[in-house]
Order: sequence, then C-alpha cells, then structure tokens
Amino acid sequence: MSTIRIGSVSLECADPAPLSAFWASLLGGEIAFESDDFVAVKLENLWLSSVKVENYTPPTWPGDEVPKQMHLDLAVDNQSESEALAVALGAVKATFQPEPLRWTVMIDPAGHPFCLTTLIPE
Repeated sequence: MSTIRIGSVSLECADPAPLSAFWASLLGGEIAFESDDFVAVKLENLWLSSVKVENYTPPTWPGDEVPKQMHLDLAVDNQSESEALAVALGAVKATFQPEPLRWTVMIDPAGHPFCLTTLIPE
C-alpha cells in the first residue's frame, strides 16, 4: 500500500524571499531553493515554501474581509520566549487574542496568522 504524507506547505505572498527567511529562522530550517517567484525552506520533516502571487492581499484577522484560508499551529516549549523570538524575526502579535491561555495568535511578515501553543503533544 502506498504511503501518503504531507511533503510541503506553500504560503502565498507578494515577496517570497523575506517571508521564507522569517520562517527559516523561526523554525530552524534552511533555504534550499530560491527564485524571484518561489523559495523553499527545508525543515526536519517538511518543506515550507513561499510563492509569489500578483496582487497579493494578506488575510485579515480576526475579520473575514480577506479569509485566512489556513494557518499554522506551532508547538512550543515556552510561549513567551517563542513569542519574543517571532517578534524579533519580524512577526507581530495579533491585537485580538481569542484564548490567550491556550495559544498566542501571531501575524507573519506577509500577513498570515499563525498560533503558538504549548498544548500540542509530541
């Protein structure tokens, strides 16, 4: 029987290079391929790519004027230290935090919401 696994997640954006640099730094990955329209970050068990989209409009949070369509939940050991690292690398903490004791909503440099949480088991 064939094995199926997630091999890559792609994020749309206006400028792939800085977005991929952010994610590579935050997740400890490395830029494995780069062009003007596409950058691939190699992580331990996944590729995370940034893809240039003409007229890209970032998602709105928490509103739905521009739907987020998907977001990443990142498992962390220390919520406040992870938040500080994400901010130092270019993310911002979202103003609206629906359940701050469970997760912290952050916005990456291209406007994608993502969450930091200590609640995801290994």
